[in-house]
Amino acid sequence: MNPSAYTKNQVVSVFQDHPRFICATCSAVLALQDELISKSFSGRDGRGYLIHSAVNVKLGEKEDRSLLTGVHTVADVFCVGCNDRIGWYYHKAADQSQKYKEGKYLLEREKMVKENNWKLDN
Repeated sequence: MNPSAYTKNQVVSVFQDHPRFICATCSAVLALQDELISKSFSGRDGRGYLIHSAVNVKLGEKEDRSLLTGVHTVADVFCVGCNDRIGWYYHKAADQSQKYKEGKYLLEREKMVKENNWKLDN
């Protein structure tokens, strides 16, 4: 999917002085590194990160998906800057032991770049 001028204008520039994750394709900010919960997840294309919240994303349609830990109601997550699918959002988990994922994002490691934004004191 090619981004339109409209979607490119939707990208919000946030967290300028904080370590963050950005889109590997278009460099839109996706999440603060402080929002990272776990690096021990699997995405469609490799490692995935469970993250509390994300910005500059839009959700696809909800669907029940069979994942490694059971059936979950999820929606694919897309970057608003380039429309790349970058992971999914957990709406609901069927298994009680998986409820902690609800309301959180699984973002694919290969779709993001870690940006540290170090500042040096003068």
